[in-house]
Amino acid sequence: MAEVAQTTYALPASIKDKLKFEIEQIRREINDLFNDLDRNDHCILCEFEKIHEILRGLHSTAATSYLQTYLSPYTDNYQAISIAVQHLSERRHGALIVIQREDSLDKLIHSGIPIGATLSSSLLESIFYPGGPLHDGAVLVQDNQIISASNVLPVSNISVGDSKLGTRHRAAIGLSQHSDALILIVSEETGATSFAFGGKLFPFSATQIGG
Repeated sequence: MAEVAQTTYALPASIKDKLKFEIEQIRREINDLFNDLDRNDHCILCEFEKIHEILRGLHSTAATSYLQTYLSPYTDNYQAISIAVQHLSERRHGALIVIQREDSLDKLIHSGIPIGATLSSSLLESIFYPGGPLHDGAVLVQDNQIISASNVLPVSNISVGDSKLGTRHRAAIGLSQHSDALILIVSEETGATSFAFGGKLFPFSATQIGG
């Protein structure tokens, strides 16, 4: 398996400019926080939350840019994935989408239902429609084809802080720990979108990939 955790690429100039602007904003917030520590009439917790919110935005912006770069060499139709994930997120329809890259996944995935259809946003959305016969498990995408649905992935026991991750997120991380696959997750509880890569989980903005 490739050392996916070390994969890097140069961020586009527009993304760098946006990140620099927001990092400078954090510098100002931290400086203000330092100066306000001795004040009794100031809400320090509010300042921490403001900085945390900016950091979350920075993380999401960078992750979204990386995600598009990770996707584009392995499917020409990543725009369809972008649209489907955005719609699934808006409707809070849980989803788990595996994009196969260089590593074979035959020994890692318990095969589900063969699909063998051209990748499209409408087909992805219909597969993950709640209560449908294929909505449980993961969809496997290879090149521009949806290979199968209802696949079962290896599950990781990883947790984030004190919060135990849900089954979809642990399954995504589990597969990414053993392959260079890219796995996209939509939470049915919150609609939040993230991807697993190299054994790590990254939040991203569904409205920005492919844009």
